[in-house]
Amino acid sequence: MITPSNTAVLLLAHGSPEKPDEVPEFLLKVTGGRPLPPHIVEEVKHRYGLIGTSPLTRWSLQQRDMLARELGLPVYVGMRNWTPFIDKAVTDMAAAGIRHAVIICLAPQNSRTSVGLYRSALVGNNGLPFDFEFVDSWHDHPLLILAFAEKLRSGWERACIDAGKQVPIIFTAHSVPQRTITDGDPYEAQAKETAALVARKASLQSEDWAFAFQSQGMSGGAWLGPPVEDTIRLLKEKGHRGVFIQPIGFLCDHVEVLYDIDIGFKQFAEKEGMQLWRAESLNGSPLLTKALAEITRTRMAKVA
Repeated sequence: MITPSNTAVLLLAHGSPEKPDEVPEFLLKVTGGRPLPPHIVEEVKHRYGLIGTSPLTRWSLQQRDMLARELGLPVYVGMRNWTPFIDKAVTDMAAAGIRHAVIICLAPQNSRTSVGLYRSALVGNNGLPFDFEFVDSWHDHPLLILAFAEKLRSGWERACIDAGKQVPIIFTAHSVPQRTITDGDPYEAQAKETAALVARKASLQSEDWAFAFQSQGMSGGAWLGPPVEDTIRLLKEKGHRGVFIQPIGFLCDHVEVLYDIDIGFKQFAEKEGMQLWRAESLNGSPLLTKALAEITRTRMAKVA
């Protein structure tokens, strides 16, 4: 029997170190123990040093607490690559007598390079000590779309006022290796669908926005594009002198937002003679909490 005392929610995320000194150990977890070239490790440390700290864990824990209050159920957080680790969350849930769980990845679009790896780390070789309903994707959930659209409208309107004219929008999501999509991964289609739904919710016209992938890997190989840099150049060629970015593949601030966009893309845009603005991340958004709560309630009926 499902009761509030034996049912919980588990939120899964990538994980992120909070200090530059933790980066080498973190990267080894990301790669499954495969060492990366020293110059890549140093570059990642440099980026974390520039942003000071990654708030990914803090925002994930805040959403945990907000969701627990919304649902009246215990909510746990497990990270694949950093503390609090997934296996610790599962151990804590079992110790608390949890018998049923709804498991949601804090990555709305489903890719085997993110959601797939979270699930593998979660289930392992021995399964889980409780029944569970795993949410593979929620990229089109109406409350998620509304949350992104509200951040877009408020930030974009300010950017247009600053620019003295309407500026184009680039929706972004984290790139993945091209071979992932070739193998049938749904990620590219889902990321573009999220962007299109947000654009529609914000009453944008097709000429108002474009889509690009960001944060391509540093270790070579073909990665999904077009990259943001090429898209900025294309908009410049069309006569634009400013651009507004909204990442729809990330729920909260972390290095891909605070460095890649706020520092890297902003510097790139300036070199191209363009201004760059960004939508606020969802972070502690109550609408995001409501989306997670609605997903939980819908899936709860399937847990038994």
